[in-house]
Amino acid sequence: MKALASFIMRGYAQASLVAAASALLSLLAPPFGLASGAVVALVTLRRGMREGALLCLLATLGVGLLGALALGSPWPALGTLLILWLPVWALSGLLRASRSLSLTAAATGLVGALGVLLAHALVQDPAAGWMELMTPLREVLVQDDVVDPAAAESVFEAVAQWMTGAFAAALVLQWLLGLFIGRWWQAQLYNPGGFGEEFRSLRLPRLLGVAGVLLLLLIGVAPVPGLVPDLLIVLMSLYLLQGLAVLHQVHHARGLHIGWLFGLYALLVVFMPHAELLVACLGLVDVLVNLRARLAQGPGRAP
Repeated sequence: MKALASFIMRGYAQASLVAAASALLSLLAPPFGLASGAVVALVTLRRGMREGALLCLLATLGVGLLGALALGSPWPALGTLLILWLPVWALSGLLRASRSLSLTAAATGLVGALGVLLAHALVQDPAAGWMELMTPLREVLVQDDVVDPAAAESVFEAVAQWMTGAFAAALVLQWLLGLFIGRWWQAQLYNPGGFGEEFRSLRLPRLLGVAGVLLLLLIGVAPVPGLVPDLLIVLMSLYLLQGLAVLHQVHHARGLHIGWLFGLYALLVVFMPHAELLVACLGLVDVLVNLRARLAQGPGRAP
């Protein structure tokens, strides 16, 4: 990864090539989208907003050209610019100015929550909109005898109820993970070990923890899909990152083997989404009571 980061920082041509190629590859394998966003983050964090904006422009032209040749349409370039690169570019500028990963993560979550609020304010029934968008996929599955028509209708209706919050949370994680990878690359080149220390100290404002508890109480009163669960899903994406920061801190403080982290992430993949929910709950508790500070004090000492 360090060699790739070094190649990216050689110039705009190299950075644009990696960003554009990984963006197109993300159409086949979505994780490549993280690498594409990380390129924008790395250049913006190291060289500034203006240089990052120029990279976005050059990469958009590159994706447009490659898209026209490979897909017959340049329009994927515009979608990549608006949905991926510009948000990561703006967040990189915020992180560069504030030097606070916590502030940047909180701001990203608020953007996701604002998107949920706008969706519910502008669309009378967001679930119906998602149902309409997913209709072609449902029809294909039914035609290919993959699922029973009645079962497909029921499953897709259930999924559509949660899609607004899930989509917003996915964007929040996409932007932040791209930013984190870019920050990690920057640290590898110019400040070895710096990102690990920065991530382990990630701590969301307590107000976001209180907001999560209030949303949970509201769901307990009225456990139905809608605005409140959608907002909670977005916050849970932030709690997940803080929970991971807690576990990384435990790993670092106790000098555990690197295999411990590999096992952790393997569990997150195998037991998705239940494992993510548990880690997010850990993150929420840490937001409220600062578990890391209490652990650092050691047993038998007053908090």
